[in-house]
Amino acid sequence: MQTAYIVKGYRTAVGKAPKGVFRFKRPDELAAETIAHLVAQIPDLDKKRIDDVIVGNAMPEAEQGLNIARLISLMGLETDDVPGVTVNRYCASGLETIAMASAKINAGMADCIIAGGVESMSYIPMGGYKPTPDYKVAAAGKEDYYWGMGLTAEEVAKKYEVTREEQDQFSFESHQKALRALQEDYFKDEIVPIHISNTYVDENGKKQSNSYTVDRDEGPRADTSLEKLSSLRPVFAAKGSVTAGNSSQMSDGAAFVMIMSESMVKEFKLDPIARLVSYGTAGLAPKIMGMGPIYAIPKALKRADIKLNLIALIELNEAFASQSLAVIKELDIDPQKVNPNGGAIALGHPLGCTGAKLSVQLFNEMRRQKHQNQYGLVTMCVGTGQGAAGVFEFIS
Repeated sequence: MQTAYIVKGYRTAVGKAPKGVFRFKRPDELAAETIAHLVAQIPDLDKKRIDDVIVGNAMPEAEQGLNIARLISLMGLETDDVPGVTVNRYCASGLETIAMASAKINAGMADCIIAGGVESMSYIPMGGYKPTPDYKVAAAGKEDYYWGMGLTAEEVAKKYEVTREEQDQFSFESHQKALRALQEDYFKDEIVPIHISNTYVDENGKKQSNSYTVDRDEGPRADTSLEKLSSLRPVFAAKGSVTAGNSSQMSDGAAFVMIMSESMVKEFKLDPIARLVSYGTAGLAPKIMGMGPIYAIPKALKRADIKLNLIALIELNEAFASQSLAVIKELDIDPQKVNPNGGAIALGHPLGCTGAKLSVQLFNEMRRQKHQNQYGLVTMCVGTGQGAAGVFEFIS
């Protein structure tokens, strides 16, 4: 068995959906430009030696359909020789691709794979264009199979006794941490600048054109305050506690890593960034899908043969403040290790991209904090009742 190493990783900034900075940028174009930048960092690499492009996407239809991974490979690598496959584990899709690529290389089935994810919630709305529940299943008492994510967040808040005040405080802190990270340029080295140039017809029927470069996350708000957060009405239940302010943002973004075998790393004289030590997924009742990490994390830790206290940093996807707080409480996680630069409530959650995005952020932050040869964790809940967690060893 050979060891798979992550040697490069980049992400785009995250734009708000559906009316943010990437609203005119097709997801295949966004991802193609990201992998083009990724590959350009190893100029001696013949693109034909890339064995596969594995792309996570939660809503693979319309502009994200037609096996978007293959289109991204064709557009981004500008060669016919590299195949592509699209993977969907909903919110964990981007992390799933890193696990798949690492496993293939570990098994000797590949030497070089690009893995990551892309999502445009501006182009493809949450749930897709035609969500079609099986009403026979719902009528049989399984309606939670099709619950909206906000209802599951309310269920978690009730079951695990997470108060509205706690959720708003957590959300405020997410914005504050993200704003500090932006001010200090913590994300600068991991973000691929994306140039936007478009022509459109405005609401008055006039033709307009503009161009700009996106290199900064759009979500964090300097005007966020506890007072404003506490004034927001619940959006999923009349007497609930989950609001737009303590939920993750709808977003657009792309993120990718390059993974190589040990022999190829040596051939190109590269310094590996990290390796995936273990990966765990779990299922649970769909109505409390937000608690997926409390089942996935122990699986991943057991496979890595390490204890939770050995994890230096954790990127926990903030789908909702209620589930994030409940996960932290149930596993007795040190909050100081979680999302040091904010999470999805402030920075956004581009579904199929998120797992890869959080991984890139984890590597960058572990480098900044000098956690060499230490472990980091990426984890998230997954719609319809799943959880995923990946343990990484940060190397350089």
